[in-house]
Amino acid sequence: MPTLLLKHADVLVTMDATRREIRDGALFVRDNVIEQVGATNELTQTLRLCSGQAADRVIDARGMIVLPGLVNTHHHLYQTLTRALPAAQDADLFHWLKTLYPIWAELTPDAVYTSALIGLAELVLTGCTTAADHLYLFPNGSKLDDEIRAAREIGVRFHPTRGSMSLGESQGGLPPDRVCDSEDAILLDSRRVIETFHDPAPYSMCRVSLAPCSPFSVTQDLMRESARLARAYQVHLHTHLAETRDEEDFCLQKFGKRPVDYAEYLDWMGDDVWFAHSVWVNDAEIARYAKFGVGIAHCPSSNMRLASGIAPIVKMLRAGVKVGLGVDGSASNDSSHIIAEARQAMLLQRVGGDPKALTARQALELGTRGGARVLGRDDIGALEKGRAADFIAIKLERLDFAGALHDPVAALVFCTPPRVDLSVINGRVVVEHGALTTVELGAVIERHNRIAREMVERAGAR
Repeated sequence: MPTLLLKHADVLVTMDATRREIRDGALFVRDNVIEQVGATNELTQTLRLCSGQAADRVIDARGMIVLPGLVNTHHHLYQTLTRALPAAQDADLFHWLKTLYPIWAELTPDAVYTSALIGLAELVLTGCTTAADHLYLFPNGSKLDDEIRAAREIGVRFHPTRGSMSLGESQGGLPPDRVCDSEDAILLDSRRVIETFHDPAPYSMCRVSLAPCSPFSVTQDLMRESARLARAYQVHLHTHLAETRDEEDFCLQKFGKRPVDYAEYLDWMGDDVWFAHSVWVNDAEIARYAKFGVGIAHCPSSNMRLASGIAPIVKMLRAGVKVGLGVDGSASNDSSHIIAEARQAMLLQRVGGDPKALTARQALELGTRGGARVLGRDDIGALEKGRAADFIAIKLERLDFAGALHDPVAALVFCTPPRVDLSVINGRVVVEHGALTTVELGAVIERHNRIAREMVERAGAR
């Protein structure tokens, strides 16, 4: 099995159980698993005594900070095609969706594949090594398979969720009927996707979850049947919940329940469930999240962009709720920069008046250990023996960090969010010298822009 040694990192942030930060740090990888982590002198001496040679590949990380690969717990990759659209720039969630649904109805298999390449490339270049994505509409023959193919080509650890919408306008839902599917077809394809792609093994590169879109776009029956199917296959469940006041009003009027009560009524509470957003929740509902082991994908940029509000993340953390970061849709952010999301999370929790509400290290923890817990994984999210070899490195001698090296770890969050210089995913170098090694992006960007333009033109012609 191939081996890799990274040595002489200025700081190696482990995010292990004791949150060690190792000066002149090193780690040793065999195949795709971390075998040793420690100070360079100690670790290299041990390796020489054991094998007589350092490793098949040695990376000198002098001048760099190294930390676990970041985990993105919520995204909509296809939305890279509709970023900064003029008609949707100044809208709240419901009006934003109503504006974009007709354009998204023009998605094709190639559009899903190409947009996934773009979004995943952005994520990887900004430190993400594990990404969850929520694809919930499948027009014109599109399938979840299309973005899974893109993830394999990029080389990212992927958690695709088979989303769905079945409650169209004619039934009192928000989306137009033409972007919804029948519930029989949704459940049949959900079963197919799980059986075809889900890998529950340790260090898996692809784990599938089921993800009916939201209370205002799927029926109660589909929520219940999706939960039954997911639990029969022992896969996780995901949906949007308590994102806006409008959603709360919709649930109260249609179901007579607040969103969290509605989720519990449908058996959508458990340690196999994670919700995106959860902005409009009260203390009792937060306590229920903690009791049931529910995870939360915190998407601060999107919540600000759509004027949805500020999720009470500090209250959740104090209550013991699992919380990770999500960049959310690239049309509601409008980027896929995971380190920037850690920074936004820290700042947004402080804006209420408490400068100690969330520290830089806590924000990074949301993006590493926190995200791993939300996705139900104990094999990623930290640099320690037995974890997957997912790590990133960032050069410290850069304009963005000038004058900030008093605390390089905090600089990652307080200063301008950087791109990474190195990314190793599952033991494979995916970013080197700041460039993606797996996919040539020039032609992909050109194709992506053409598809985006054509989708808007086709939607406008109707």
